[in-house]
Amino acid sequence: MTLFVHVKHRYESLSIDVVFEAPPGLTVLFGPSGCGKTSIMRAVAGLLRSDRAEISLDDHVLSDGRRFLPPHKRGLGYVFQDHRLFPHMSVLQNLRYGQRFAQGGGIELGEERVIELLGLGPLRDRRPVALSGGEAARVALGRALLARPRMLLADEPLASLDAARKAEILPYFERLRDELDVPILYVSHSAAEVARLATTIVALSQGRVVKTGAARDVLADPNITPAGPRAVGAVLDAQVRTHHSDGLTELDAGGIALFLPNVSAPVGAMLRVRIAAQDVILSTDAPGAISALNHIPGQVKSMRAGSGPGTIVALDTAAGALLARITARSAKALDLQEGRAVWAIVKTVSVAPDDVGGGRG
Repeated sequence: MTLFVHVKHRYESLSIDVVFEAPPGLTVLFGPSGCGKTSIMRAVAGLLRSDRAEISLDDHVLSDGRRFLPPHKRGLGYVFQDHRLFPHMSVLQNLRYGQRFAQGGGIELGEERVIELLGLGPLRDRRPVALSGGEAARVALGRALLARPRMLLADEPLASLDAARKAEILPYFERLRDELDVPILYVSHSAAEVARLATTIVALSQGRVVKTGAARDVLADPNITPAGPRAVGAVLDAQVRTHHSDGLTELDAGGIALFLPNVSAPVGAMLRVRIAAQDVILSTDAPGAISALNHIPGQVKSMRAGSGPGTIVALDTAAGALLARITARSAKALDLQEGRAVWAIVKTVSVAPDDVGGGRG
């Protein structure tokens, strides 16, 4: 099922004009605060009557020049940032509330399947006040799924959570992405979150789409910096090769060995690994005696100078596309240019647990 969106809307401080498609999988609207992400999401949900809105799920028209379906008739499940659980209801009662809005035509999982999928069994009888932020987010997600949605909408559902709670719920979104036949439209400005979850990215800036495509392609584009240059990073697909006794996990990324701190995934599992551009060191010589364990040979594909002293270097490697953020002075000293052979050096400990997720990018 594919979502088509053409939305125009003008605010005093922002003009939105976007056209994009969200194919099956998890599509992220990615960009800085104030670029129009939530307005686009609200237009899809029917919570915003935009100046122009042509929105459809395959042949199911949600809005066009003649028709505007109200939110409760669109068959969409919406997960808000603040979760919006009813405080006087138990977890089970909150979940069942979603069933009241089932429209038909969407995914039908059943109560027990949703509870199992999101690990909600031990929480059935609790009230929202007794839930952690991550637990509340899972209940809100379950309630949306029990509405039998044609599509899930998630508007920065992890923004209010601390790092520990985010780490708790991210695997559940990965599971929904990989196991359910329901497309997800997701809003985020977190590069690490996007790299871990997205199958498709719609990169936004000032109310316009700047690029759409697979996560690995968009994030590896040195011209796409919606979360700022310090958040730039590429995604590698890798397979768990072995777990070593010293606490390191060895991955195979296109035939290149990649060592990370202990990864809790079985041998053979496919992972996506985000490598931040600022954590990549470049060398024109093969590394010798050096503490960093990850040495990835490649070639310079392109370079983009920033407004300050920095330069983002795009690399082609057997492991996949990489980005390195270095100074313009370093680029000049190394005589970097398109086609130049280099080595990308990445410290094992620079890759955080949140940068490693299941599935392919």
